[in-house]
Amino acid sequence: MADILEQIAEHNQQIYLDRKLDVSLTKMMDMAYAVPGTDFAFENKLKEEGMSFICECKKASPSKGVIAEDFPYLDIARSYETAGASCISVLTEPKWFMGSLDYLEEIASEVTIPVLRKDFTIDEYMIYEARARKASAVLLICSILDSQTLGKYIRICDELGLSALVEAHDKNECDMALGEGARVIGVNNRNLRDFTVDPTNCLRLRDYVGDKALFVAESGVKRREDIIELERAGVDAVLIGESMMRAEDKTEFLNNLKGLV
Repeated sequence: MADILEQIAEHNQQIYLDRKLDVSLTKMMDMAYAVPGTDFAFENKLKEEGMSFICECKKASPSKGVIAEDFPYLDIARSYETAGASCISVLTEPKWFMGSLDYLEEIASEVTIPVLRKDFTIDEYMIYEARARKASAVLLICSILDSQTLGKYIRICDELGLSALVEAHDKNECDMALGEGARVIGVNNRNLRDFTVDPTNCLRLRDYVGDKALFVAESGVKRREDIIELERAGVDAVLIGESMMRAEDKTEFLNNLKGLV
């Protein structure tokens, strides 16, 4: 499990060597630019007053295995929007998370709120592909990219009107993200190399990032008390995956997190 991040990245590299044989990068770029831009709808949503909630559609994960045997992803997405989610995150990594680009495109066509493509982006092709499939944002993970590549990918997102959620886990990665112009930084409480979770990680880094970027807390949020602590720290948004997926009544669960019930 310790090298799962490298395994996923290497697997994606092979996938996209094959995928570009079917649809070239030039063709995918044309397809992406043919889709109307989202005018950075994802990050603009996170700028709205109060805590923003990014709710995730996720069938499985490497650490938990299958989370949802029954996965009516469109019903789940609709329930998130009805419940008042700010944005929806959709896993598209096929092997370890059992995700799909089809889930992304169908959900983005079904809801009116912005949709994030959550995957392990290791090729610019994936960014164009995300836009062609109607995503409003993509995830860029500092730990699998060097600074130069991260900066290049952020510029591609900017050209497409896509938001980039740049994920960091420590101060060095926050510096890397800020240095390359990230406007939205997601600090992951989960260490992607061993999948341990430290719920205080994002709190330690909140002041370090300051007002230089929108700040998203990722992983380990389960209760209203967690949200209260993040609100006190001035966190702009929270991404909730497993606990949201496991909630039988997603509207009630989200309302509880918001303190409405």
